[in-house]
Amino acid sequence: MGIVVTTPTGHVGSRVVRLLLQAGVRPRVLVRDPARLDEETRGRADVCPGDLTDAGFVRKAVAGARSVFWVDPTPHTAADPVGTSLATAAPLVRAVRDGDVGRVVLLSSVGAEKRHGVGHIDGLAGIEAELDAAGADVLHLRCAYFFTNLLLDLEGLSRGVLSTAFDPGRPMPWVDPRDVGDVVAARLLNDAWRGRVVQAVHGPEDLTFHQVARILTAALGRAVRAERVGDDAVRDALRAAGLPGSAVEGIVGMAAGSRDLVPEQPRDLLTTTPTRLAGWAHAELRPLLHG
Repeated sequence: MGIVVTTPTGHVGSRVVRLLLQAGVRPRVLVRDPARLDEETRGRADVCPGDLTDAGFVRKAVAGARSVFWVDPTPHTAADPVGTSLATAAPLVRAVRDGDVGRVVLLSSVGAEKRHGVGHIDGLAGIEAELDAAGADVLHLRCAYFFTNLLLDLEGLSRGVLSTAFDPGRPMPWVDPRDVGDVVAARLLNDAWRGRVVQAVHGPEDLTFHQVARILTAALGRAVRAERVGDDAVRDALRAAGLPGSAVEGIVGMAAGSRDLVPEQPRDLLTTTPTRLAGWAHAELRPLLHG
């Protein structure tokens, strides 16, 4: 077997699958609902229906793979997000230890380098450590804050408010998930790298939330302002929505634990990707807010 791709309908996974197909590769895609794949993709990939939380399914589906692109499917709302992330990745780790998987490209996150104290990102840090100990060739992609996170609060943006639990005046890297997919596909297609590799994907520039609000104002044609929301207010809102305490702290901790973060890798040729927020917002966000 060649290349296995998890979450092939996601923002990153769908881009990876398309690029692999265009490169002449027939990937095996692990997907809960094959109907979410378009007909052309279903005809050009080996579609393996199943649930990534099913250890038996994962163990069988990845056996014999040269490369696996692993995306943790655990929602932030899970009752035990860190524990669930680790348990979900466990069959992949076992496959690596047994020699049934040659190498892994892991979709990780900026902040995983801290190892502890960054909420649900601690789960990705744990997966990194497990894969390192398993002995495979492994690439940890430490990704920046996704542009697509802005899609999570269309109602707020429609009112001209960009809410954030981060310090709105502190610059942080932002990235288009499609650019992450480009890096993933390039790494999956390159057989030359070996050992443990860490590569940050920082996007084209660091932006504060105030700068993001100004960019959105221009791209959307409506005034947008950044508004900070305190950790306790976030907790109250999440509890009111019925989330369990561990999920609440997993979400709050991602922002709280990242506020003083200096990414392990600097911005350079390898960590900088091209797509700018203004173009993405005009093409992807504006139509959703203008109906």
